[in-house]
Amino acid sequence: MPQSFGRRKQIKIPESIRELIAKSPFAHLTTLNSTGGPQVTVVWVGIEGEDFVIGHLHLPTYQKVKNIRRDPRVALSMLSDATNAQGLREYLVVYGDARVTEGGPFDLLQRLGRLYLGPNAVYPPAAMRNIPGWITRITPARFAGVGPWVVPTAHE
Repeated sequence: MPQSFGRRKQIKIPESIRELIAKSPFAHLTTLNSTGGPQVTVVWVGIEGEDFVIGHLHLPTYQKVKNIRRDPRVALSMLSDATNAQGLREYLVVYGDARVTEGGPFDLLQRLGRLYLGPNAVYPPAAMRNIPGWITRITPARFAGVGPWVVPTAHE
């Protein structure tokens, strides 16, 4: 049985994170290889409900898909364009559990393509629309980094 963050109660994505995602930062998706080492991929990311979503036009043999199916624990990190009062660049790290579902990435990739490539972008191009597609959904377990999304804990 794969490991999991085991969060029973789904946490809400704060407005500050929704505002960051709306600015289309490139994100780093980190999955775990079978040896326990990290595998990092740069991805476009959106939000649907209380999940982060990533579209893929790949075969299911790609490493990140295999890794998520074996162990759903992932980390997603992205850099903000804001600087905090101490002069540090804000960044977000999302820890959560991911699941990959077959089909449905085209509408998501068209929406994200307009954010990442420009408002008139058409993505995926017609030549790529017959490639099998996948959507990764990440249910957040906690948020970290530097920014308004970090809630101080009692030990900090």
